[in-house]
Amino acid sequence: MSFKKLLKEKGYKRIKLNITKTNHLEVVAKINNIEGNFILDTGASSTCVGMEAIEHFQLLAEDSDIKAAGAGATNMLTQIAQKNKIEIKGWKKKKVDLVLFDLRHVNEALLNHEAEKVHGIIGADILRKGKAIIDYKNKSLYLK
Repeated sequence: MSFKKLLKEKGYKRIKLNITKTNHLEVVAKINNIEGNFILDTGASSTCVGMEAIEHFQLLAEDSDIKAAGAGATNMLTQIAQKNKIEIKGWKKKKVDLVLFDLRHVNEALLNHEAEKVHGIIGADILRKGKAIIDYKNKSLYLK
């Protein structure tokens, strides 16, 4: 039995991933039924959306005490948007909290390498909830 069939039998959804010119794994996801581009980041503890995408996803931003760090930037101010719905190719979760912070440095780096800008980052919180399995060879993400 193939790996793909085995996971399908176990109730996993297969999601095709794109590999960007920067070698990141990219996925299309919907937040509150609105589509966006996201980088998959197993090293990010939380799923994040860029401040510039708050209106795009119709998020309710609240101030947060959490300071974000990553991709060469530290101590960044964040906000939080609570109780959102996320869908990745048929896999759905409700009541998802999103960390909101300035993603301009990430998007500048992507643009410098002729890669597409992203709306956010799918982090370990979502990957854990979905019991994620990443198949690099076949550019697939499996979520249960």
